[in-house]
Amino acid sequence: MNLLLKIRNSVGYVLGIFALPHRRASAWMNAKLPKGLYARALLIIVTPMVLLQSVVAFVFMERHYNFVTRRMSTAVAQDISALVETYHRYPQDPKSATLVKIAAEKLNLNVELLPLEPLPAPGPKPFFSTPDSALSQQISRLIDRPFWIDTVGDSSLLEIRVQLENAVMRVYASRHMAYASNSHIFLVWMIGTSIILLGIAILFLRNQIKPILRLAEAADAFGKGREIANFHPRGAREVRQAALSFMEMKRRIERQIEQRTTMLAGVSHDLRTILTRFKLELALIDDNPEIQALRKDVDEMQRMLEAYLAFAKDESGELPTLVDVKGILDDLAADAERRGKRASTAFSGPPMVQVRPDSFKRCIANLVSNAIRFGNTVSLSGSREPRWLFVQVDDDGPGIPSDLRDDVFRPFLRLDDSRNQNQSGSGLGLSIARDIAGVHGGDITLSESPMGGLRATVRIPV
Repeated sequence: MNLLLKIRNSVGYVLGIFALPHRRASAWMNAKLPKGLYARALLIIVTPMVLLQSVVAFVFMERHYNFVTRRMSTAVAQDISALVETYHRYPQDPKSATLVKIAAEKLNLNVELLPLEPLPAPGPKPFFSTPDSALSQQISRLIDRPFWIDTVGDSSLLEIRVQLENAVMRVYASRHMAYASNSHIFLVWMIGTSIILLGIAILFLRNQIKPILRLAEAADAFGKGREIANFHPRGAREVRQAALSFMEMKRRIERQIEQRTTMLAGVSHDLRTILTRFKLELALIDDNPEIQALRKDVDEMQRMLEAYLAFAKDESGELPTLVDVKGILDDLAADAERRGKRASTAFSGPPMVQVRPDSFKRCIANLVSNAIRFGNTVSLSGSREPRWLFVQVDDDGPGIPSDLRDDVFRPFLRLDDSRNQNQSGSGLGLSIARDIAGVHGGDITLSESPMGGLRATVRIPV
């Protein structure tokens, strides 16, 4: 048992050693690789193509090009070897005129016999020295004499000098006789066709990505309560299926919202009718302290009913329009001052933002109402950034403990221990405000205010 435990621990230790570099490599690749679907799909297409072409080019240059070059170099070396052998076997040829003529007419070589002199010093080796080394090897193998080769001089000719007993044979040969000079055509064709195929792949891939982006825009617009015009399922079968599922989900949600709104409209009418009868009956009764209390209760019931209906009712019928956010903040600050509070506003950036006007104003008004209910000074500030609209409402009230700031957004919850117990309310103000921010695709967060109370921050995409 102890042996099995030691083996298991050892195996786990070894796997842990190998797992750490793997995790680091995966993290590095995730950080370096593109995040977009279009870029990743293009990378999936381009990477195998580049690898395949690199392997093909390497195999071609290593096998075909080198093999052909060696065979052609061997042929040139054999011709030169035959000329050297002929020169030795037929010394009676005056000035080797016949040899020169045969070399020019039959072998396409320009041969000249020079006086005996030392061969030039070896020249610099070219960067791509495979042809030079192949020709040198073949001449060394076939001609057992000192020689000199110039492959970096005239680009169209090769100069080979062979030292004989009483002369130096200088041979000029065309470069394409010893080297495979048209190999670049293969590379040009390979790269050219790859560029064409890559362009076609980019066009087809872009057409495949567009329906996905369109679907994402439609889902984002629906989440913000906006309609996207002329949205129809397009693209591959899977993308069409996802778009159809999204449209069906959208229809079901809108049908449920319509049914709930119709039901709440009926409930609202019936309850308001009953409350109106209560008010009429109380108006016919003589005024006394008990009647005053009943009237206050009826008014409180009506306010609570309006709050419940506002929380449950969806604002989907309201279309987004351009709204002056700074003007809304100024109006709410003026209303707070009319209620005996000190208020200030500030805004930075373009004030015109596309939102649902009534819903957005109700969201900020609920936060301001919550601030003036528990504080004496209210500060409203906003900022328009490239992608987001921020609105902050600060007060100098008692604040909310950090561990309870998420709980206050639950419906009907009132933190009477942390805020004044004598304040009336239904406990739905913050819930309604967050619900409206969510309809716009944003959110509301609570934090400590520099004024000592609570700061409510509304963040909405623009």
